[in-house]
Amino acid sequence: MDIYYEEDGLQRIHPYYHKYATHAKGRWVGRSIFQVFSQEFRDRSADYYEAAIRQGLIELNGAKVDPSAIVRNGDLVTHYIHRHEPPVGTTPIGIVSDGDEDDGLLVIDKPPSLPVHPSGRYNYNSVIRVLELKHGYSGLFPVNRLDRLTSGLMLIALNAQKAREMEVDFRAHRIQKEYICKVKGDFPAGHVVCDQPIRVVAHKLSLNCVDSADGKPSMTEFRRLSGDGTTSIVYCRPKTGRTHQIRVHLQFLGYPIANDPLYCNEDVWGRELGKGGNLPDLPQTNKQQPLPKAPDTTAVERPEKMAGKRDNDTNEAWLPLVHRMEEWKTKQELVDHVGQSVDDNVPRMCPKCSNPTYPDPTPDELSIWLHAWRYSGPGWTFETPLPAWAQDASDLVDSVKYHSEK
Repeated sequence: MDIYYEEDGLQRIHPYYHKYATHAKGRWVGRSIFQVFSQEFRDRSADYYEAAIRQGLIELNGAKVDPSAIVRNGDLVTHYIHRHEPPVGTTPIGIVSDGDEDDGLLVIDKPPSLPVHPSGRYNYNSVIRVLELKHGYSGLFPVNRLDRLTSGLMLIALNAQKAREMEVDFRAHRIQKEYICKVKGDFPAGHVVCDQPIRVVAHKLSLNCVDSADGKPSMTEFRRLSGDGTTSIVYCRPKTGRTHQIRVHLQFLGYPIANDPLYCNEDVWGRELGKGGNLPDLPQTNKQQPLPKAPDTTAVERPEKMAGKRDNDTNEAWLPLVHRMEEWKTKQELVDHVGQSVDDNVPRMCPKCSNPTYPDPTPDELSIWLHAWRYSGPGWTFETPLPAWAQDASDLVDSVKYHSEK
């Protein structure tokens, strides 16, 4: 059976069992296998774990055991998970330059909705796995990484030596990156530079912000290409490579990417959307009334992850914002699980694993208007076509090239 199939405009994966294995952690030793799973991985019920152990879906040292079996030092703990991968868009990966043994570099046009690496709930629906299974590549080393919702140009080394060479060029700032985006508002004309320092606020939430005191030096150049008074197409040239740098700098300037679920979100940032680094009033009292915990499928898929563990490096001053983001994400997850059946609000359950299934993403949830358009390095340049949402600015691309090459 083919791993991939298309239905209702989405690329899907048939649910399948996937093996996760890890050696016993020190804190597990001396506890029953049932206690370990039911107390540490609370994304599923105790009844599920008891049934999974009795059915042999959870094993100790490759053998079926009783729920009362004691975990000992060095034991191999295995959990066979019934995985439901989220569907993604059907736009295929575009091959910009088919790498060969001489140059050792594959260049692709990544469609939105595909993560680069297998992670979390995504495995087969990832750039690396699609290139392996649909295009026959192996031993791939992504040189630049794009967010799951971002589209555009990716450089992928075909061997470790090429990957090291490209890394050296990136660190030496010999590679120029150019992006196109669509932002909220009437972006100012002319050359705009944002050099506000950026810091990671919460790794698990992928949340980054401008922080003049503790942020890392960051710089992005912008140039407006076109606009209709409500939104603008903007050329972006990051001079540094911080996580979410373009998105964070645009938010700071007051022109966030118009469909960015993270940085153009009034529920989290308030009506000003974080313009100028101004945060909404975030009362600490929110922390005293947490929302119900939504199911966390990554906890059971990564045995080393404990439920409820928080980023250790989150500065106390940012905790109200982090909590507000957690509240918003939890609400979204609860809506996903509870509001799947429009007719009767009864969530659909998988008959094999008894877990609620996720609803299909809407087209708006499959992408953001940020596209890696053009990369240049010593003796080479690669470029992708503009996405459909940026076609109004296609006639102005030549002027951008002129400015970028100066």
